[in-house]
Amino acid sequence: MLEIEVKSYSDNIALIKSQLESMGALRVSTTKQIDIYFSHPCREFSVTDEALRIRKEGGHCTLAYKGPKIDLETKTRDEIEVEVSDCEQIASILKKLGFNIAGKVVKERTVYRNASLVVCLDEVEDLGSFVEIEYAGEDLEEGKREILSMMNKLHLSGNERRSYLELLLNKKQGK
Repeated sequence: MLEIEVKSYSDNIALIKSQLESMGALRVSTTKQIDIYFSHPCREFSVTDEALRIRKEGGHCTLAYKGPKIDLETKTRDEIEVEVSDCEQIASILKKLGFNIAGKVVKERTVYRNASLVVCLDEVEDLGSFVEIEYAGEDLEEGKREILSMMNKLHLSGNERRSYLELLLNKKQGK
């Protein structure tokens, strides 16, 4: 499935929430997400622009592969995600196959839905507040148009194409 999204830093999440609610966006959920990222034993994911992640959210666990970004404007990429019954067991399997833990991202995510868009307000430990806008469809150009329109409505500028893991690793390295 194609994941079409943009991410932007925000220094006023409360204002964004208010704007979304005034537009009639539906607040879907607020959850804590713990993402564990893995490095491949034979490929450098930071070079190939791929990711392998286990996400713990509430009582659920998913394993996701994210392919390289396919355009220069958004974080659009191929994503394959499956629900798994046991996070620890799948992590053990990956480690036995030679994968190592590359990093951990912890965030509180509030999700809003507005027509064909999903807007996530993320409070990321050690990074700050971000807004992710994702298009729930397969048409790349239509997705970009709708996302950019929502960014304008929310007065968001800047598009952070790096993942939260990349941002955290850069911060630790002083970049």
